[in-house]
Amino acid sequence: MSSSITKQSSTCRMLARRGIRRFLNTRGFHHYSPSMSPATEFRSFLNALRENGDLVDIHHEVDPDLEIGAISRRVSERDAKVPLFHNVKGAQRGLWKMTSNLQSLSQSPESRYGRIALGLGLPVDAQWKEINNRLLRAKYIKPAQSQVLETGPCKENKLFGDEIDLTQLPAPLLHQNDGGKYIQTYGMHILQSPDGSWTNWSIARAMVNDKRKLVGLCIPPQHNWQIREMWRKEGKDVPWALALGVSPAAIIAAALPVPDGVSELEYVNALTGSSLDLVKCETNDLLVPATSEIVFEGTLSTTETAPEGPFGEYFGHSFEQEERQCPIYNVNAITYRDEAIMPVSVPGKLTDESHVTAALIAPEILDICLQNDLPIVEATSPLETYASWVVLKVDSEKLKTLGISSKDLCNRVGNTVFNDKRSFLASRLLLVGDDIDIYDFKDVMWAFSCRCRPGKDDYLFDDVPGLPLVPFMLNTPRPCRGGKTVSDCLLESEYTSAGRNWEMVDFKNAYPKDIQRRVLERWEDMGLN
Repeated sequence: MSSSITKQSSTCRMLARRGIRRFLNTRGFHHYSPSMSPATEFRSFLNALRENGDLVDIHHEVDPDLEIGAISRRVSERDAKVPLFHNVKGAQRGLWKMTSNLQSLSQSPESRYGRIALGLGLPVDAQWKEINNRLLRAKYIKPAQSQVLETGPCKENKLFGDEIDLTQLPAPLLHQNDGGKYIQTYGMHILQSPDGSWTNWSIARAMVNDKRKLVGLCIPPQHNWQIREMWRKEGKDVPWALALGVSPAAIIAAALPVPDGVSELEYVNALTGSSLDLVKCETNDLLVPATSEIVFEGTLSTTETAPEGPFGEYFGHSFEQEERQCPIYNVNAITYRDEAIMPVSVPGKLTDESHVTAALIAPEILDICLQNDLPIVEATSPLETYASWVVLKVDSEKLKTLGISSKDLCNRVGNTVFNDKRSFLASRLLLVGDDIDIYDFKDVMWAFSCRCRPGKDDYLFDDVPGLPLVPFMLNTPRPCRGGKTVSDCLLESEYTSAGRNWEMVDFKNAYPKDIQRRVLERWEDMGLN
């Protein structure tokens, strides 16, 4: 087992030294306590959704060729219940049932973010701010040690070598313009650095190439690309596993931009307050979650590539020219549970699990700001922006003491954040004052519309890592560089010792408290609702 499993992360220790724990405690972060019964196993999570009335069992036959994709996409667009497809056309030898929308939004106003919350061991009615706080606070919890078991449920069935034919399994075609059938959209790749010091869990799409090969997205500076580069320099292919149907906390962590070199396992154990049991693969030394539904084993080639894509991504566009050469995954073994369930993600326009999990970059970006002593106290990524914006709340009192200009602050924030890999998915940072509720998108847009002068208060960063999946980057000369902006939504007086020279004009701020109280007491009697 990697030594990183048995010790607190270096990030944790560094932050403790910088005294950021005190910062968190002064802002309510100290109320965190590990859940006694977190949803750390995939089927337990599905059962919890069912018990909450947020899952529907579908027993009539459904076709993986576009029908499952169409159902899942409509579920996303209507915030409907999680579908569990028990009768998938073409399923054989227990491979496989399917499900989707596991971290998308719910129609219920009380538990809109309930699927994410349950996966983190939070109450189903937890709000987005609580979710962000849990993710950040977990960086300061010493994780429990995982146990390596002799065997586990993921070993109930095994296929090796020529027993495997991916073209005969019900691999789904999820959108009509996709370049192939995508087995991997919501599992996690498991890779390890050559020296064994870094085990990375990550989500990256992969489609069927032939009987025993997948081809998948692998782009810089993502962690799967970094580890592949390490092995390429040694002239060897990468030992690889793909775990599908893992615990919700594990798949959420795999989607998060944790720092380079930090293994997601220890973060998952800290998030849930428990330990995730592991088992060793059949054909290599990688460790996978013991209760995984399905595990693919083999190698990620450092030399062989094939065309991949196009694929309808979470920005809601599909481009014919998106096809690119990507690395081959060679599948040497498949192990799986009885009646295995394969999760899929069918991204597109708002809102699905890809947007929700991408929006969880905000705690990491806040972490970057705290580590570098920037005057930022909160961060969130509005779902309405396809998780490409991150709103940063500025500590107005601290800002007044710094004596810096808008340009200086924005350049400092942009250079610090955008040069950290954890901000890879973010295209725009919005700086707002502490009078703004950053979790209210209408409030954010009010600040952006009224306080940010177009062009003059926008600071461009073209020589930082860029996200090539964003449609506006597709036809740029360097699709992996730039496309980033810091927008200053602070007015000039907020940079001075005088501070704000205005009052907000709304019910809460433009009327005396006694008038507010009187209006509220008579509200229903006046027939208002």
